[in-house]
Formats: sequence, structure tokens, C-alpha cells
Amino acid sequence: MRLDRRQANELREIFLRRRVQKFPAGSALIEVGDTKIICAATIEDRVPFFLKGTGTGWLTAEYSMLPGASAERVPRDNRSVKANGRAMEIQRLIGRALRAVTDLSAIGERTITIDCDVLQADGGTRTASITGAFVALVEACETIYKVGGTFPVTDFVAAISAGITSDGENILDLNYAEDSTAVADCNVVMTGAGELVEVQITAEKKPFTRAQLNDLLNLAQVGIAELIDLQKDALGRELVWRVGRIG
Repeated sequence: MRLDRRQANELREIFLRRRVQKFPAGSALIEVGDTKIICAATIEDRVPFFLKGTGTGWLTAEYSMLPGASAERVPRDNRSVKANGRAMEIQRLIGRALRAVTDLSAIGERTITIDCDVLQADGGTRTASITGAFVALVEACETIYKVGGTFPVTDFVAAISAGITSDGENILDLNYAEDSTAVADCNVVMTGAGELVEVQITAEKKPFTRAQLNDLLNLAQVGIAELIDLQKDALGRELVWRVGRIG
């Protein structure tokens, strides 16, 4: 039994709701235990210079933690000072994860910007950002989709953490206390079809075996399937059937 009384393969309590902001084309609030993140998708009629005239669009992401998101105040992002390396790494991960399931040619010469702002952090902010941002992305793409065309989002995608405790137990969806003491921490991004988008794993205290990695991936796959079910619930019937639709 873990500190929060979960089983090893049990997710934290998750709340996922869309349409939480008025102005973005798509938005979602995701709460994973005590981690809370608001995700917004904005669409602009422009593309980076290297895509002009190609008919292809672009998707990018930005990630930040609000000053009161953690126990110690997080300084506000200021572009005039040195960029936050952790935030840069995470926002690039979010962008890669969502581009993996986005047909950029289907959005035309537009840019979709995903903003993920952490209201409160208790572990798993990068994985929760991906899971919540997907819902905002689908909602945003509905605003530019034309019946009979290709819906820009080709499949579901979600992310979860898994790790190895100091006792050698594999656990799913680590909170901060578990993450800070884990022997190994693994972040997994996977599509609805079960295909891997990214695996980030680090041995914190001692090496792990290939068999342990396989066990973590299997554990994560079960958790991601649960997350995708929650994404479908949040999107509702009117949007779930759009994903992967051609014509």
C-alpha cells in the first residue's frame, strides 16, 4: 500500500473537463491527484517561415509553472533572462507528443499553440499536460474542420509515469513524494493504437534491467488505456468520433 493508499497499478483520482476558458479555440482542465493544469489551444492564420506556401501547418507548445504552483515560489518566466531549461524540455515533449497524432497538412497554413500552465504541482506535470492538452487540441481542431475533409487529429495520445520504488516494486502514476525517492522514473507517451511516441527513463540510484523496463512499459500501457477512456468521456460523443476520421 502506497502513502496515499493506492495499489501499485492504480492511478490517482483524475478530473478532466473541457471548455474551461472562453477565448481559446480549445481548452481543458486536468487534475491528477493534487496536480492541476490548465491547457489551452489557440489557432492562428500563420506558419513559421519554412512552411510558407507549403499548405502545411504547425503545432507547438509552451509550458510554465505559476508562482504558487509548488511549495517554493516559482519565478515568473521572463524572456529577457536565461530560459528555464526544464520548461523548454517539457514543452518540446508536449509538442512532439501532439504532433505525432496530428495531420499537419489537414490544418492548412495555420499554427496551433498549446499552452500548459501548472496551477499546482505534485508530480507528473509533463504527463498530465500531454493528456489534458490532447483534449484541448481536439476541441480546437473541431473549429476548423470541414465536413467531408480529414480531421487533423489521427489518434488519441496520453502519457503517464511509472517507476521503481526503493523496495523494488513497480508503481504507476508517481506523485512528488514517490518520484523524489524512486530508484527509476519512467515517463511514457503512447497512442490509442498502442504505439510508443516517447519513453523517458532514468536510473536515479542504481541501474535497472531490461525486464524491469518491460514491466514498466506494460504497467504504463494499462494506465494510458484508462486515461484515453477519460479523454473520451471529456470529449463526448460529438468529438470522439471525429478523431481519425477521413471524409
